[in-house]
Amino acid sequence: MAFTIEVMDELMPTGEVKPVAALPNAGRGYDDVVVIVRVYNEAPVVGGVIAELIAAGLSVIAVDDASTDPSAEEIDKAGAFRVTHPINLGAGGALQTGIEAALRFTDARYIGCFDADGQHQLADLLGMIDVIRSGYDVVMGSRFLDGQTEMSWFRRAILKTAASLLNRGSGTKLTDAHNGLRLISRNVAAAINLSHAGMAYASELERVLTQPAFRVTEYPVHILYTDYSRSKGQPLLNSVNILAEIAAHRVSTWGRR
Repeated sequence: MAFTIEVMDELMPTGEVKPVAALPNAGRGYDDVVVIVRVYNEAPVVGGVIAELIAAGLSVIAVDDASTDPSAEEIDKAGAFRVTHPINLGAGGALQTGIEAALRFTDARYIGCFDADGQHQLADLLGMIDVIRSGYDVVMGSRFLDGQTEMSWFRRAILKTAASLLNRGSGTKLTDAHNGLRLISRNVAAAINLSHAGMAYASELERVLTQPAFRVTEYPVHILYTDYSRSKGQPLLNSVNILAEIAAHRVSTWGRR
């Protein structure tokens, strides 16, 4: 059965906080975790991604960011709790909606972020859950800790440069910049209030997550760049956008120091 909420802009409806176990298919020892999946025109793959998460016993909140393809139907068939934007808000807006939905409608202690396009691996997320339960506030996926992720030298150089720029102002130093596979505690999620709707949200989010007040660690993850994701041309373009946004932020704040 599909559970759906229609939202306008970034305003979430009020509602009763429910246990994670009240969401579809929760169980198998993960009733303290909810996973956010942001979706925009991912109909060919999103159903399989969500189905795998749910089969592992994880509860999923899927934010359909005004998709124009059958993504909503695929989300519903897979059994996730769906939140729908009537207009496209971009990656940052969809993530903010997902975080607010997790906080308002569940009692989840931990909130995961998982991509809809098949690049993230379930085994990595489950490993990150074990780590965060040991006492961390934030567990960030890193493509550079074990060398499993295959990528071009150009993408690697961009991401390494982006991490270097981010670390100059970060409380916690990271090896990977803006890896979308993340796991955060509820108190950290409550501190997130993204003002950037598009891809620029990523640097803003990392600055929140790496504050000295939070106990942060990285976890080696394998990002699988599939033929599907490459056909969309998004990963490399996003990497370039990330680097440009970080550099622009550094320049804009330099004179205020």
